Amino acid sequence: MDATSLLQSASQYGILLVYLVPITLIWLWRVRHSRAATHRHRETLEETVQAGLTEPASLHPLINRDLCIACNACAKACPEGNVLAIIHDKVELINPTHCIGHGACKRACPVDAITLVFGTENRGIDIPTVDPSFETNVPGIFIAGELGGMGLIRNAITQGRQAMESIIKKERSNDPERLDVVIIGAGPSGFSASLCAMKHKLRAVTLEQETLGGTVSHFPRGKVVMTQPVELPMVGKVRFRETSKEELMAFWENVVKDTGLKVNCSEAMESITPDDDGYIVTTPVATYKTKNILLSIGRCGSPRKLGVPGEALPKVVYRLTDPEQYRNKKVLVVGGGDSALEAATSIADEPGTQVTISYRSGSFSRAKEKNRQKVEAAKAAGKLTVLLKSNTTEITKESVILEQEGKIIEIENDGIIVSAGGILPTGMLKDMGIYVETKHGTI
Repeated sequence: MDATSLLQSASQYGILLVYLVPITLIWLWRVRHSRAATHRHRETLEETVQAGLTEPASLHPLINRDLCIACNACAKACPEGNVLAIIHDKVELINPTHCIGHGACKRACPVDAITLVFGTENRGIDIPTVDPSFETNVPGIFIAGELGGMGLIRNAITQGRQAMESIIKKERSNDPERLDVVIIGAGPSGFSASLCAMKHKLRAVTLEQETLGGTVSHFPRGKVVMTQPVELPMVGKVRFRETSKEELMAFWENVVKDTGLKVNCSEAMESITPDDDGYIVTTPVATYKTKNILLSIGRCGSPRKLGVPGEALPKVVYRLTDPEQYRNKKVLVVGGGDSALEAATSIADEPGTQVTISYRSGSFSRAKEKNRQKVEAAKAAGKLTVLLKSNTTEITKESVILEQEGKIIEIENDGIIVSAGGILPTGMLKDMGIYVETKHGTI
């Protein structure tokens, strides 16, 4: 080989090194970074399992490992963050209790490896059976929002609109005295459905047993709600991110004022009876003939009670309305969900309060991470006493008695808030002939 050939070979080899060395360094960095991330994510998952925080509260992703290509699009799309992560080249749900059912992960997956499901093998959730149009097995009866498992405000608003769009397509009654639809409930889904019905000039009535906003109106003062923009009929794109309950309620009240929407507040549905052309809905003040019904009520139904002596005392309530009323008082909050944690931490911020939270399980696995962090912060600051694996056994005028792993505890008490959830209106649904299925990790 002559000198010219040697110089050309050396030059080519040099060029190759110029490209190969950076590529190799980048590859080595990516491998190291991937291993470090996998180790970090595996530790998070192990901590989650050890803490007993393995049960998602609502709708959540189920990943098909055979289809997953570990592109990480789902994890990046999740608004909550740190819910999904790659471990050993597959996506895992590393923080199940952080998931609140946005569904962004499924939409982001390019290979359709994610299914959104309710419940798990260990914890079933009762969900009424509806078809893609939100109609139940009973013709003319539709379900949207929280009752159907969609607790997230944004999802409930969307479902209410979609359900009403399905009702709009149905044949209307020739009877001029028969409504096209009776909407039962004026929470997020019922509010959205009512606006949609108004937009399309349907003959509709909206019934709400309490006030506009349904469950939202009873959230604790200052609670942060609505984390994603949403389309609201007759309003357009609502670009709320995180806003307080008061701001959201004020917005809804302004929408009612601007649109002229009528909501029959303090008018509860008493019975639904089928007739030859639809249904008859009876309330304490009126009877409505209707072609269709949209059930947009909450899942709580009647509050779950403790069933202990003294529970009938006036100091026992099942909903927090205003933390200020507990200033300078000794308060017990019973429960382990978001409403219980929010009640306990908001009261603990009030001057002079002594707050205890009691929960029968060993961890607050049903609550969102943000609320668990608030509890830990309040506990660390000495504002909140946490009694896990405890149960209330008796309530007296001046105290409350609890049992914790065989030990009897009596604490002075001025007020008790029982946030133990509610009893799903399964009986009412079954009486109407609606199928209710217990979901164990299924759609």
